[in-house]
Amino acid sequence: MQGNFQTTANGLLIRTADPADYDAVDALTVGVYVGDGYVDADDAYVRELGDVARRAVDAEVLVAEHDGGIAGSLTIAAPGTPYAEIARPGELEFRMLAVSKRARGLGVGTALVRAVIDQARASRYAAVALTTMGSMTDAHRIYQRLGFVGVPERNWATDDGIPLYVMRLALS
Repeated sequence: MQGNFQTTANGLLIRTADPADYDAVDALTVGVYVGDGYVDADDAYVRELGDVARRAVDAEVLVAEHDGGIAGSLTIAAPGTPYAEIARPGELEFRMLAVSKRARGLGVGTALVRAVIDQARASRYAAVALTTMGSMTDAHRIYQRLGFVGVPERNWATDDGIPLYVMRLALS
């Protein structure tokens, strides 16, 4: 979607995923979402989580490299694009944040989210928005520390009735 983004933070290389990364990002994302109990292995959403090649056509997939391997990933979606679920005009959205168990505590999630915020500022977006689940408490700490706040009037639920919560960071 966006081209090649690259930055470093705390010994991590944050960059746009390339096709050679897709299998690792597929395994990481599905492994985290299923392994941490956010989705059931037979949920239809697992197909979407595990299809980075398709996602990378319409969205930007970022990876965090640590010690030569993929330590984390997330997907950035501009408003009005196929992977934007909640982004309104002027908001950049990110989804599918996943950090490997071996890299937790290294600042991987924070570095990835900061990269989204930096891209949003550089592209003059007014805000960054995301959807989260109540059980994603580690991610909530990152979001709150970076200044994201809940937007309860925009909360929604999956087709299965699982409640989802919208958070937003105003950039202006």
